[in-house]
Amino acid sequence: MSEAGSVNEHSNLRAEREAYYERIGKYDLSPLWEVNRRLVTPEPVIESVPHLWDYAAIRDSLLESGELITTREAQRRVLILENPGLDKSHRIVESLFAGLQLIMPGEIAPAHRHSPAALRFIMEGEGAYTAVGGERSYMKKGDFIITPAWAWHDHGHEGDGPMVWMDGLDIPMVALFGPLFFEMYDGDQAPDQVPPGDSLARYGANMRPVGQTWTRKESPIFNYPYERSRDALEQLRSGADWDPCCGLKLQYVNPTTGESAMPTISTFLQLLPKGFKGETWRTTEGLVYSCTEGSGRVVVQKGEETFTMDWKEQDIFCVPCWMPHRLEASEDAVLFSYSDRVAQEKFGIWREIRGTA
Repeated sequence: MSEAGSVNEHSNLRAEREAYYERIGKYDLSPLWEVNRRLVTPEPVIESVPHLWDYAAIRDSLLESGELITTREAQRRVLILENPGLDKSHRIVESLFAGLQLIMPGEIAPAHRHSPAALRFIMEGEGAYTAVGGERSYMKKGDFIITPAWAWHDHGHEGDGPMVWMDGLDIPMVALFGPLFFEMYDGDQAPDQVPPGDSLARYGANMRPVGQTWTRKESPIFNYPYERSRDALEQLRSGADWDPCCGLKLQYVNPTTGESAMPTISTFLQLLPKGFKGETWRTTEGLVYSCTEGSGRVVVQKGEETFTMDWKEQDIFCVPCWMPHRLEASEDAVLFSYSDRVAQEKFGIWREIRGTA
């Protein structure tokens, strides 16, 4: 067959295929072979980008929101941390939401519940409380708070000065599956059912009440005080093996199972000693970090582009899925982080590469 004949035959075949695709489209069908390379890629194709939010630079804007809208109007006075690569889709990485919430003295953020699970990591202030499932807990800087899916919760501030925390939610994950639900409580606050500190007393001392069985997926402890967690890191400083990528890193767990404290979000606290220069780490989890002590740097590689971000106390930064990165500390530093690792592990898709391989 001549070259011209071959070209004509190929052109005719292509036209036949296009006509075929148009016909099957009427039945809401499409050919996998035309999209397979885009549908299942050799490696993750990630739209989010590494990014840092300088807390000192945005704090005034956050406080200004307190002058413009009340907690009653807003329900939750939150500024969303929008990833620049995700076109204001209200995600900090592909699967997770993050925001900064402000509550002022005397305010109450009314009770509601929702199917996405939430965490709070306290950035500044004290005297405010969160009430979850009928238990009130007063919060301090560095505390990690859990709000389980579909649990009534409200917040109030009995202290002085602004109270700010980072909200982390699995909204994008829940939205992907579909079951997004929300409900307001009939009143500002759900009634207290147990005294403050009840859950920590029951389950926070490596003990649990005889005759009681905890069957929910999340931890029975919903406030992990920073003082305890920080002390654990300090006690392990001299005796523990330091991870070459992550320093000294501990995971918040459900004390009844030893598994993740939340069923869809993994949470961690890690110590990086002064002068730490971590090895490169690449993982499929989308990571959100908040610095609670010290300062340092993270270097992230996205394709051919290198992102170098210097972080300090109260700054927040993200490292999206499958991007090689390394952490450095210019002084002793403590980082809180959360990710979608536990969800990926349940699907059997989480993976990592350590070092430069």
